[in-house]
Amino acid sequence: MKFLKRLVTNEDGNIVLMSTFLFLALTAFAGLVVDGGHLYLTKAHLQKAANAAALSGGQELTSDQESKVKSLVENIVDAHGESLSLKNVEIEMEKKVSVNLTKSVDLFFSSIFGMQAVNVSTKATAQIGSMGRAYGAAPIGINDSVQLNFGEEYTLKVDETGGETGFFGILGLQGPGAKLYEQNLMHGFDGELKVGDIVNTESGNIAGPTQRAVDYLVKTCNDMNAKDCPRILLIPVYKPYNVDGNKMKEVKITGFAHFYISEPMNDNDKTIKGIFLKRVTTGFETEDALNKGAYSLKLVE
Repeated sequence: MKFLKRLVTNEDGNIVLMSTFLFLALTAFAGLVVDGGHLYLTKAHLQKAANAAALSGGQELTSDQESKVKSLVENIVDAHGESLSLKNVEIEMEKKVSVNLTKSVDLFFSSIFGMQAVNVSTKATAQIGSMGRAYGAAPIGINDSVQLNFGEEYTLKVDETGGETGFFGILGLQGPGAKLYEQNLMHGFDGELKVGDIVNTESGNIAGPTQRAVDYLVKTCNDMNAKDCPRILLIPVYKPYNVDGNKMKEVKITGFAHFYISEPMNDNDKTIKGIFLKRVTTGFETEDALNKGAYSLKLVE
């Protein structure tokens, strides 16, 4: 007791005591920083893995197999080295997929105080919605009154003969002219189109440019399930906007659809044969877009 009393009343003793407490406080703070940083980096890694897995699985939400979605999620989580962290996958086909990851993280300095490990959890949800804004559309449109049966073959006309006004339109996305139309059909319009846009139609018989573009596209791939197949066209869905007599001059975009060109055109063809698909691709969802099978994907959680 006398020693402690002398230590307290002695100036040198006060410095030693304060230094000891300060050292302990700094050590504890350093421990919190180290453990906190470790937990933060772990959570960031888990969130990155969950985001990537949800977005990857979301690409298959329009397929008819839930197992495809789950398999993609599991593969991406495994690629990030977090297979053991996968807690569960929640899937609502044609709506959303959620990925939950949980990992037990060992602590360093905090273990001195009895905290050996902490569970870190993350969740990511990817949701699809009707596409209402996109780049790369083809200069071909279809009337929004047409009922689309996905997987069935349709025939789209590429001249003005024998068709009803408003049923099908060749679109002048960059202005009039067969050459511009052909380039846009081959490679997609390099501008943005969105629901509500008023677009001019292309007049005249342009079966020749269409045949050349279709033949080019058909040779690029032969798998309608391939993600980057150029023969799968993103086409505007429209309603007639400016009709003069039996001629439709302008249309108003109401949504988008995906059209897979099923076969080449011959010299006498004035139609394109293809299949409408449900598909998730790059674009943006808008609330006023009609659902015609073209979906965009985004993280919502």
